[in-house]
Amino acid sequence: MKRRAIDPETPNESVERSLCEALLALRDVDEMQAFLHDLCTPAELEAMVDRWRVVPYLQEGLPYREIHERTGVSITTIGRVARYLNQGNGGYLAAAARAARKRKTAKAPA
Repeated sequence: MKRRAIDPETPNESVERSLCEALLALRDVDEMQAFLHDLCTPAELEAMVDRWRVVPYLQEGLPYREIHERTGVSITTIGRVARYLNQGNGGYLAAAARAARKRKTAKAPA
């Protein structure tokens, strides 16, 4: 990741928190998608999509090689996601759990 000289008026932690607040302020999937397309290059977005794509397979316990064959995502990326799933800050797990609950609620008969 590229590092710049620290600007004492806007510390990185403050700007990172501001970005998180901006993400949370978006109202729906369409707004989030528009924001991500504005914020990220196509390659950055593709990298994030690839990482997210492998999470359910890792949670199912599929071997890396099988995940690669199903998704086309590199073994290196799969390993990186697995490491953060198991030893990260809990972000993948929280997002995956909430997404699964939302899908389950949406599929439940009314």
